[in-house]
Amino acid sequence: MAKPFKTLDDMGDITGKVVLVREDLNVPMQDGSVTDDTRLRAAMPTVLELADRGAKVLILAHFGRPKGQKNPEYSLSKITRPLTAVLGRDVQFIPDCQGEAATDGIKVMRNGDIAILENTRFHAGEEKNDPALAEAMAAIGDLYVNDAFSAAHRAHVSTEGLAHKLPAFAGRSMEKELDALQAALGEPVKPVAAVVGGAKVSTKLDVLNNLVAKVDHLIIGGGMANTFLFARGVDVGKSLCEKDLAATAEAIFDKAEAAGCTIHLPYDVVVAKEFAANPPSLRTCNVHEVAEDEMILDVGPAAVEALGDAIKNCRTLVWNGPLGAFEIAPFDKATVALAKTAAALTKEGGLTSVAGGGDTVAALNHAGVAGDFSFVSTAGGAFLEWMEGKELPGVKALMA
Repeated sequence: MAKPFKTLDDMGDITGKVVLVREDLNVPMQDGSVTDDTRLRAAMPTVLELADRGAKVLILAHFGRPKGQKNPEYSLSKITRPLTAVLGRDVQFIPDCQGEAATDGIKVMRNGDIAILENTRFHAGEEKNDPALAEAMAAIGDLYVNDAFSAAHRAHVSTEGLAHKLPAFAGRSMEKELDALQAALGEPVKPVAAVVGGAKVSTKLDVLNNLVAKVDHLIIGGGMANTFLFARGVDVGKSLCEKDLAATAEAIFDKAEAAGCTIHLPYDVVVAKEFAANPPSLRTCNVHEVAEDEMILDVGPAAVEALGDAIKNCRTLVWNGPLGAFEIAPFDKATVALAKTAAALTKEGGLTSVAGGGDTVAALNHAGVAGDFSFVSTAGGAFLEWMEGKELPGVKALMA
């Protein structure tokens, strides 16, 4: 089936062409070393393919928040050595992403060479999507590839503006992400379930309102579930709860009912009097038996089993956020158990499972099943905005 965006397969002969590739190289560093090279590895397929096809590959990226000023602390020169190690190829550094310095750097490149251009955010016009900067950056390249879904929710020059100035294509990482998201909520195989966890309803209101109209089963976990339980008349003790949002929760219940979406809340929960590892006050009880001095910290085993049964009847699953306070044992049990169920169903071939968001990736890695999901997005803000049903500028520009 034809895709609504062009990919590297649509580029034709690119020998000798200067290709500007937007990657996400905003990696965590400590004492000059990269502490997590996930984003560098994500750039590999696109960068190596373009180089192997004879292009001069120029990587565009931001690093930190230099606020439109040149600042050595945020120079992408620091990333050349780690990226060289990941790619197994020499990576050059060019001290600007436009103008004479960039042009001079490109002149000495041979076909198949790879270079990182200096931090796009050293220019104040980058985050303002300034047309003049877009013209200047486009002037150094022949083709543009966006391979950074994690930055696609921002309308910056390097993520959106350039797509209107040069022939634009999705890189392999971007293509994979968009294909997965299309399979999850664009044109999913039904029935569809969504797991939405997290501390506060207020941060996921747009997500919940969008999902109830699109999925068949909405599983609400984390502190958010407490607000929904409270809205239904359950005394949640001293649990994290946004009581002022009870009416909002009721409106979401009504919207779900009208759309034929079943909202799943836990009917047994794990509680304790203090938020600490394996506290002596730990117990499992019915949601109607939470004492005044107790807080709900995880979903109970009976509810997890029921949630697993609900997922077993679905063909597609979207997951964002843990079910409990998974950072501290034993409040990780529900998240781990349901994640393992989803992973097993995916491996059997009956379920397409797509997950994303920082806490979600950490939770799935903790459960040891991230590799068994159909797709796990490492994008935080962009994944959340996609779940909210918002148009992502960097993606929309590729569809033009």
